[in-house]
Amino acid sequence: MENIILRARTLRHLLHVYPELSGNEAHTAMIIRECMSAYHPDEVIENIGGNGIAFIYSGKTKGKTLLFRADTDALPIEENGRMLYASRNKSISHLCGHDGHMAILAGLGDRLSSRPLEKGTVILLFQPAEETGEGAEAVLRDRRISKYKPDFVFALHNLPGFPKGNIIIKSGVFASASKGLIIHLKGLPAHAAYPENGISPARVLAGLISALPELQHQDIYTGLVMLTLVHARLGKPAFGVSPSDALLMATLRSFEPADMEILTAGILEIVQKLCLLNDIRFTVEWTEEFIPTINDMDAVSIIERAAKNCDYPVINPGLPFRWSEDFGKYTAKFKGAMFGLGAGEVHKSLHNPDYDFPDDLIENGITMFYQIIQQFTTD
Repeated sequence: MENIILRARTLRHLLHVYPELSGNEAHTAMIIRECMSAYHPDEVIENIGGNGIAFIYSGKTKGKTLLFRADTDALPIEENGRMLYASRNKSISHLCGHDGHMAILAGLGDRLSSRPLEKGTVILLFQPAEETGEGAEAVLRDRRISKYKPDFVFALHNLPGFPKGNIIIKSGVFASASKGLIIHLKGLPAHAAYPENGISPARVLAGLISALPELQHQDIYTGLVMLTLVHARLGKPAFGVSPSDALLMATLRSFEPADMEILTAGILEIVQKLCLLNDIRFTVEWTEEFIPTINDMDAVSIIERAAKNCDYPVINPGLPFRWSEDFGKYTAKFKGAMFGLGAGEVHKSLHNPDYDFPDDLIENGITMFYQIIQQFTTD
């Protein structure tokens, strides 16, 4: 096991040096392909959902099909890392720990190579474009992978703020739904000396900035609902022009899909009302949509047994997490669950410029995944 961990850690550092954004993970896939070729998978499926790649391990006899997923994309953030393996791609970095997730999955392939399956099938899926919410759906549309129809799907995510190596798991909603909102406002330009000759969207923009965040505080929701304003723009930086266009962006989050529908309807009602009163045209665009990640009860029990077999403490976080994960696309279609792997109570948070995946979590991740497999391969 020591050599497996060493190889996985070396891979993690290499992936960290060459991070790639969602939809551009071609070099990452190449690195994974070359690494995994040494672990003798029975089948390789490339270019899944873009730059995704899967490795199939088949047992000697038929059994359950298990799919384990790791995410491969990085973030458009400049890291502050001073380590030898710091990112060489300007303003791109693995500040969410996807390099560690990939290393764990590759380490699992390394272990399966040295201890071949007795029965069943294991799919190791390296999925692109998780950060934008596009990757899972694109992968699931690919018939080459969907033909396997896994009995269970599993994934993990490192979680700073929890004791290192602890397993964080709960049934039901594990991570929230979210989507991006972009509102485009269009009026009529005029000279700044004669603003009455134009139609400025300023009043509508100000009204939206004031009214939309209040929607999250209504007593009509069954769970957490959030609306976070993230960007606003009015006209151009020109003192001689009364503006004719504006833009407002926000992120919506909810634990329950029905609450997201209520929030969405409330937003559209306010936008339509304000624009009608002020003679402003508008368009509404939705982007980066994530459904909630809902953990199956049986899959959660499997994860809890694996943690017990590994002697890893288990934590139930109580409430779902506010962040989103496109792994929800898998658990909406197959039985499965995502669990958290504690990265340390004082570890830098995800997406922080000083964050770095803790290498000593690699063993925990490999061992957990392998223990999950063992539950299906031992009679």
